[in-house]
Amino acid sequence: MPVGERGRDSLAELVELARSAGAEVAQTVFQVRDKADPATLVGRGKLDEIRAEATAHQTPLIIFDSNLSPVQQRNIEEITERRVIDRTQLILDIFARHARSREGQLQVELAQLDYMLPRLTGKGVAMSRLGGKSGGGGSGGAGGGAGRIGVRGPGEKKLETDRRRIRDRVRKIQTDIDLVRKQRALRREARNAVPLGTVALVGYTNAGKSTLFNALSRAEVLVSSRMFATLDPTVRALRLPSNRRVLVSDTVGFIRDLPKGLLNAFRATLEEVQEAALILHVSDASNPNHDELDEEVEKILKELAVSDRPVLRVLNKVDRLTPEQRGSLVAMCDGAGEASPVLVSGLTGEGLDELLRRIDGAMPVDPMVSLSLRVPLAEGRTLALVHALGRVHHSEVEDSHMLLQAEVPESVVRKLRLERRTVDGTSGAVRT
Repeated sequence: MPVGERGRDSLAELVELARSAGAEVAQTVFQVRDKADPATLVGRGKLDEIRAEATAHQTPLIIFDSNLSPVQQRNIEEITERRVIDRTQLILDIFARHARSREGQLQVELAQLDYMLPRLTGKGVAMSRLGGKSGGGGSGGAGGGAGRIGVRGPGEKKLETDRRRIRDRVRKIQTDIDLVRKQRALRREARNAVPLGTVALVGYTNAGKSTLFNALSRAEVLVSSRMFATLDPTVRALRLPSNRRVLVSDTVGFIRDLPKGLLNAFRATLEEVQEAALILHVSDASNPNHDELDEEVEKILKELAVSDRPVLRVLNKVDRLTPEQRGSLVAMCDGAGEASPVLVSGLTGEGLDELLRRIDGAMPVDPMVSLSLRVPLAEGRTLALVHALGRVHHSEVEDSHMLLQAEVPESVVRKLRLERRTVDGTSGAVRT
């Protein structure tokens, strides 16, 4: 684990992760070493101390805040005589508990199988299906192997069979995930038929993204103080002060040392971030180490190849700050100019109007065009989109047509080909 104060923060985070998984933490042990022991990570003496603590508290499970190699995990279990898991396995367990959609369950299972495959092991004949020599006779001639008749296996150990089954299951899941990815692409393409920009909320786990998402979109996404309470992405429409509509996406929270396999498995979900026109990086302003956690989020965004996207910093949970902390934070934001973070509280609604204004200003420019339109009443979809995405000042029915005086985003004009619906007297004025 990391050393010093950062290591203690990481250990405290591990405690929260364990509680999110439903565990009761009996005791924590912190160690500082120059280098990790290749066989046991912490050394035989420390393991004896851990075993004594586990015996005193009657704890059946030991969790390490480091990623254990298969050899280290096996050695530690033999010495402590208890089940041992590492940080990655704990996170996978939490994800498995919270995944609700078929997509999320597939991605978690894939990550679990990738993690389990190199850790399969067996002992003695219990894992063997080899019952005797493959040839007849042997010492003693043709009858030398008579005592072994009926116990010859197919030439494959049970361990090898398990590995083959896991590989087959992995291939099946990857095929299913590819199908899910295609389905998500089709849904995204259908959304893109209506030209709406996408805003993705990202941030460290437990930064309050879901609370902020609910406050912005009036959705009912699960809100919980437990880590990784939200896994499956949710998309909602949001109207900005300029009357433009955008899509807001709530994504899974990030965490330091996020398992590589898990990040790869959840790429189908994180494509919402990769397709976003604007990223809202949400931080917990009440956490004294939020700058360090923000760096972890930025590392993951870089791995997702979205670090070049426009990012708007949002400092959430300002309702938890003391007056002194709030004052210093406001002074810092005032000195940053237009690039300053937005101070909000998803719980109380403070700062949401300013956040919407900043989102409106940061989204790609889509100027409003004033038009006089004559649209057949049979084109209900066109009329609905003009009302939903634009601002209609006047409308009246004439014969089988609807006459409209409206302001419509330029992208909608192009997408719906409204130029051919304009009538004499249209101003064609553009307003940004």
